Amino acid sequence: MRYLPLTEADRQTMLAAIGVAKVDDLFADVPAAARREAPVDLPFSAGEMDVERRLSALAEKNLPAGRAPFFIGAGAYRHHVPAAVDALIQRGEFLTSYTPYQPEVSQGTLQYLYEFQTQVALITGMDVANASMYDGATATAEAAAMACRVTKRKTILLSGNLHPHYRSVTATSLQYSGLVVEALDPDPLDVEDLLGRIGPDIACVVVQNPGFFGRVKDLSALAAACHAEGVLLVVAVTEPVSLGLIAPPGAMGADIVVGEGQSIGNGLNFGGPGLGLFATAEKYLRQMPGRLAGQTVDVDGRRGWVLTLSTREQHIRREKATSNICTNSGLCALAFTIHLSLLGETGFRRLAEINHAKAVTLADKLRRVKGIRVLNQTFFNEFSVLLPKSAAPVVETLAGRGILAGVPASRFYPSYPELDEVLLLTATETTTEDEMDRLVQALSEVLS
Repeated sequence: MRYLPLTEADRQTMLAAIGVAKVDDLFADVPAAARREAPVDLPFSAGEMDVERRLSALAEKNLPAGRAPFFIGAGAYRHHVPAAVDALIQRGEFLTSYTPYQPEVSQGTLQYLYEFQTQVALITGMDVANASMYDGATATAEAAAMACRVTKRKTILLSGNLHPHYRSVTATSLQYSGLVVEALDPDPLDVEDLLGRIGPDIACVVVQNPGFFGRVKDLSALAAACHAEGVLLVVAVTEPVSLGLIAPPGAMGADIVVGEGQSIGNGLNFGGPGLGLFATAEKYLRQMPGRLAGQTVDVDGRRGWVLTLSTREQHIRREKATSNICTNSGLCALAFTIHLSLLGETGFRRLAEINHAKAVTLADKLRRVKGIRVLNQTFFNEFSVLLPKSAAPVVETLAGRGILAGVPASRFYPSYPELDEVLLLTATETTTEDEMDRLVQALSEVLS
């Protein structure tokens, strides 16, 4: 393929058509402080061995989750991933798979996507699920936009207990859509009045369960209040392992369930990739973003799979598309499906029970530390505590001792001084009692 660059006249014609004077105007939303005026200070060339040495030295500065007592959660969780998951997803037919436009040569990919959808629908308690999305945050933004299409309303109400990344991605994604995003203040004590905010102008209420600060709630009353006003309830789940123990959002009346699937089958990987979950009621099927794999039979009556629904812009929908997201994190979805299949229903429930038991043990130990107050009455594997001093310096001090002691709420909400002493802590099946005791001992010394 030849490279045919644009002429200056071509550029000016294109700029005039979209109403800007110069190319730099296209980057007006990027803060000036984030723009580079010169190339990155890296050598233009280097030998392979030299590159390996330099990159390895940089990598050694990281502290992987498995090398230290690890109590970090806040939307991304460390779980044990069976070796079989990694072995299977690296098979060539999966590792190099792409969008299955031709079902006759993509039966393996379509089958696992169909099974993935089935698993997500089952654990969320919804009728139908799509073939995944980027991550939980973008799935939430898509759910909010979908709710506005369904209700023909423009105002989206975000709970203060929705993950701050989900809040900011939703606001950013919809800022030029003509929709209104109203976000309540963060609320570790969970006393916000969502019921009092529901009205005929609201398209949807978006909540998280367990909430960002760890609290688990029964959303049935909220769902009933939403439906009485024609409002859709969107529930986000950042920790899908919790669905092995907590009543699924669908059973509480959710209209759309979104979430982050990273916890099942996928490691932390220092920040990604993620796996967006998206499920809804059947009556909203055609407003659902992404794509849907379906089961059918061929002319000989043999079972097969096809791409049943695809409302993405790169398919036939074009400008009528429900979403322009053009990936489904397929390899991560496959890892999710394999891991959940290995667990089975009994194993999934048992994994959730172990997670909750670990967190209960940790909370009980922390209650005995002078000055620490556990804020949650209910939680799954993550909860918040109030320290007698600012949480961020405490976390830094413990990191210097080789203990990754959770996430200060101020990291996400620096402009809320009332959250300065709030610390989020997580315990999963990977957390040992010895690690808990090390954390408790270190906190006792730092806080004394």
